[in-house]
Amino acid sequence: MRYLSDILTGLPFTELQGAADVEISAVVFDSRKVVPGSLFVAVKGTQVDGHDYIEKAIKDGAVAIICEELPGHTAGEVDFLMVGNSAVALGIVSANFYDNPSNKLKLVGVTGTNGKTTIATLLYQLFRDLGYKCGLLSTVENQINGKIIPSTHTTPDQVELNSLVDEMVTQGCDYCFMEVSSHAVAQHRIEGLNFAGGIFSNLTHDHLDYHKTFDNYLKAKKAFFDGLSKNAFALTNNDDKNGSVMLQNTKAHKKTYALKSMADYKGKILENQFGGLLLLIDNEEVWFKMVGTFNAYNLLAVYAAAMLLDQDRAKVLTSLSKLSGAEGRFDYVVAPNKIIGIVDYAHTPDAVQNVLSTIHNIRKGNEKVITVIGCGGDRDKTKRPIMAKVACEWSDKVILTSDNPRTEDPAQIIKDMEAGVTPTAQRYTVSITDRHEAIKTACMLAQPGDIILLAGKGHEKYQEIKGVKNHFDDKEELLNQFKLMG
Repeated sequence: MRYLSDILTGLPFTELQGAADVEISAVVFDSRKVVPGSLFVAVKGTQVDGHDYIEKAIKDGAVAIICEELPGHTAGEVDFLMVGNSAVALGIVSANFYDNPSNKLKLVGVTGTNGKTTIATLLYQLFRDLGYKCGLLSTVENQINGKIIPSTHTTPDQVELNSLVDEMVTQGCDYCFMEVSSHAVAQHRIEGLNFAGGIFSNLTHDHLDYHKTFDNYLKAKKAFFDGLSKNAFALTNNDDKNGSVMLQNTKAHKKTYALKSMADYKGKILENQFGGLLLLIDNEEVWFKMVGTFNAYNLLAVYAAAMLLDQDRAKVLTSLSKLSGAEGRFDYVVAPNKIIGIVDYAHTPDAVQNVLSTIHNIRKGNEKVITVIGCGGDRDKTKRPIMAKVACEWSDKVILTSDNPRTEDPAQIIKDMEAGVTPTAQRYTVSITDRHEAIKTACMLAQPGDIILLAGKGHEKYQEIKGVKNHFDDKEELLNQFKLMG
């Protein structure tokens, strides 16, 4: 229990009605979660405006309200605070309510289009292997010292985020590694957090359904680095053309990593095969279990971050060489007849090209590459034909299918993808709406030694159709088909 005056520290408000000496039992922005003694923050969301639920929140026991617009009638027994941005306010008061837990450990954020989950997961695995207690906030799952907490968003909301970090502090965590999505930055979900460092992976075409333009998307990523303190580090991929942009206005210590250009932390690929990667990192050769150029970048980013967090170089490289990364990221299995199946979360044009180019670079001869790919419903439609085009350019056979159609018609999503298939590519491209049948067909078409890529869903254990999540696991489907082959 905390007093309202305690949790207003650092909050710029334009008007206060009340004495601010009331006790607060919880901070909420969803009126359905109001309990007696709550501070209700009325946030204007993309679908719902919290201001419409102020009266309900008061009726259910809220004793204080933060809002951008005061209602026509303000109850005398309830404190009201007017602010310029309720989402920003929610971040600040949530952090204060939990006594600013991000100040009590080292919080490192990872942002970029691709690689966020792998980098954050590797850092979590690495630092636990080095003997630290750690927390992880990622797309796949949240973890506190090995205890798994289901994840629903890449970055949780302001209240849940501070609650999770507070629990990490309670459990004695020294570090928390966290994915920072562009949505989270734009929606001020990371407001009030104190980051010890930020890592940028890359920036490619994604989320334009939300950000509308690539420039807005870039600015959302950049805003994360703009907000870092002078005591933090800002680590960026110098081989990405947008890497230097991230560092332009940051107060943090600027550091870079790269495979191709000059950088503070330099790497080089010596060998790249299905068995793993041989990298030269700061003039030392190290064999890693992970595969592909994109993972070389991920590993280099993790190494650089560990160095910036004052870890022992030899111990870091030894530990990293044993790790396998996040679930559903270039996750491959081999059938008894030597067909290779790869499950990957690639759901952007660049990510699809990264995975397929990796396969192309390490295939040994005349193996055929069969790609099964779909696009999510209710998401950026502009990338659909591009993803199909990329798949066709790098594959011998392509099966267009469903990903998570959500509320859209799966057939229409596939039709949008087909617009990117050239007349030449149509000869080796087929559309199968049912993802189970698409995977089954890919396995039937494959010959010993061929490579099947299931792109898009990765670690997900469900398929969302018409608002209902049904159990579906790409790797499970693949293994079942391999089992039937005998």
